Amino acid sequence: MDAVAALLEIAGLLERERASRYRAKAFRQAAAVLSGLPEQIVRDPSRLREQKGIGSSTFEVIRQAQQGRVPDYLVELRGVVEPEVASALRPLLRGDLHSHTDWSDGTTSIETMVQAARELGHGYLAITDHSPRLRVARGLSAERLREQIPLVRAQSGSGLTVLAGIEVDILDDGGLDQHPDLLAELDVVVASVHSKLRMDSAPMTRRMIAAVSDPHVNVLGHCTGRLVQGERGTRPASEFDARVVFAACAENGVAVEINSRPERQDPPDDLIAIALEEGCLFSIDSDAHAPGQLSLLDHGAVRAEAAGVPADRIVTTWGTDRLRAWAKD
Repeated sequence: MDAVAALLEIAGLLERERASRYRAKAFRQAAAVLSGLPEQIVRDPSRLREQKGIGSSTFEVIRQAQQGRVPDYLVELRGVVEPEVASALRPLLRGDLHSHTDWSDGTTSIETMVQAARELGHGYLAITDHSPRLRVARGLSAERLREQIPLVRAQSGSGLTVLAGIEVDILDDGGLDQHPDLLAELDVVVASVHSKLRMDSAPMTRRMIAAVSDPHVNVLGHCTGRLVQGERGTRPASEFDARVVFAACAENGVAVEINSRPERQDPPDDLIAIALEEGCLFSIDSDAHAPGQLSLLDHGAVRAEAAGVPADRIVTTWGTDRLRAWAKD
């Protein structure tokens, strides 16, 4: 087996499993190091083991692959990491409007995320790194976002359109954490609450209505902010008048995100039902922070299908031209 391919597959499986980001990064780093080494070092075990970026675990994977074996660790992960869950809806998804790179709190470069989306057969991918207020996630200042936009769009090609976007924080008063003129330059704006998640229902409702009424907003991200499992523990859903908020989403053409991360499962099923009744559009997104997490769209597709969401009301089933026309409408 090709050693680089083995290292990258291991990294992708660890990312899909949402294992330690450092473990997955170690295997991606080893793959990058190995790809750049001359053949005489690659074939010399003692010299290979001395290379910075190749540790004991990654060296063993390389050694076993060079022996013509599928490495033991890869066999193990293939057996324990949940494969993609089949649904009738998943093949209809054309792309993803919510993903992160190492410009904020993602683990890899724009180029690596784009290549992973291309390999999945996406027609489009929005890069939506965080806004400046989320300092723990290295949110992008206006200057950094302006620098990023042309780099993102330059990645388009080979059947994939790469959209310049942002996951912008919804501020306490419902304002957005970025300059309006800069938001207007973007292809996609996902607005999410990341702070004061325990705000009382009435002010939280007003806060969210103000955000989705902003003409720059396209998607309301992980609307309750809840966590139901995972290494970060659990967190209850924010309280707000869902019917009123979703009515505002429908009125303003803002899609309600069905966040595909298993630790979120956001919105809950009862809120998806309310959004359906209120006539909302939906966006099934991965919220990927690593390449292997782009495949998590299968979880969102299963939930949407079980909730009876019609495919045509899911903007991420739309082709690129229709999607872009909606986003700029």
